[in-house]
Amino acid sequence: NILINILINETVRMNNVALIVVMFFLVVAGTVALHFFAWDTGWWFSPLASNWSSIDNAILITFWVTGFVFVTLGIFLVYCLWNYRYQKNRKSEYKPEDKKLESILVVVSAIAVVGLLAPGLSVWNNYIKVPKDAVTVEVLGYQWGWNYRLPGEDGVLGKTSISNISDDNPYGLYLEDPHGKDDIIVQDADLHLQLDVTVNFLLRSIDVLHNFYVPEFRAKMDMVPGIVTYYWITPTKTGEYEVLCAELCGIAHYAMLGTVVVEEEKDYSKWLAQQMSFEQILAQNKIKNKKIKLAEK
Repeated sequence: NILINILINETVRMNNVALIVVMFFLVVAGTVALHFFAWDTGWWFSPLASNWSSIDNAILITFWVTGFVFVTLGIFLVYCLWNYRYQKNRKSEYKPEDKKLESILVVVSAIAVVGLLAPGLSVWNNYIKVPKDAVTVEVLGYQWGWNYRLPGEDGVLGKTSISNISDDNPYGLYLEDPHGKDDIIVQDADLHLQLDVTVNFLLRSIDVLHNFYVPEFRAKMDMVPGIVTYYWITPTKTGEYEVLCAELCGIAHYAMLGTVVVEEEKDYSKWLAQQMSFEQILAQNKIKNKKIKLAEK
């Protein structure tokens, strides 16, 4: 930017309009060329692994609309710089208003804004409508890691409260709630999902703002302390996918990583059978505490 400003100032001082026109045209053409060059060298979306291809389409529409506006305004600027350059024997026309031009600008701007907003609003409308057959998975974010909770045989997650959180109860479940006893606890480990089974992520944070983001799923949502946010996906491709925190959450934000494994029903059932319920973890903790007390005595 500094170099461009210096060149522009020098060319203006030298009254070399042609050079300025060429420079601005190269900026427009170079930006478009760089975009397609980067595209050919692998700069593009991560391979899609969920049902949210509509999010890709919405982004593409945004690229095309904003790209068209950028190129149009850039070429128009180049045209104005050359066509209305200073000429000794030409007088400027004073035109304080142009209703026709203003009307055209209003209509074109309105169409562009609708083109930008409509696809996103349509996708968002589907994004927050969770299908009735979705499987619930709770995601618990903390500085700096991920924990997960799945409903047990009763298919219902137990109630929670931040005031209940302790070393033995990191999820804050109510001990007297029968629905929570069979909840499957996945602590500091990978989350497994079954292929082609719709999942509703319930997102909680126990400290600061986080954001549960899996690039291949094209889905993310802020996790706000005191509020349960949500979104849903249907994983469509087996594999291991990295979980990122997309909200600056402190000094170790960069290291707040995890893994989601999408697998066939057979492998998923095998993994699920190996997980412990909340009731089993409580019993295990009691045994550990007894052993610690006996050792201290």
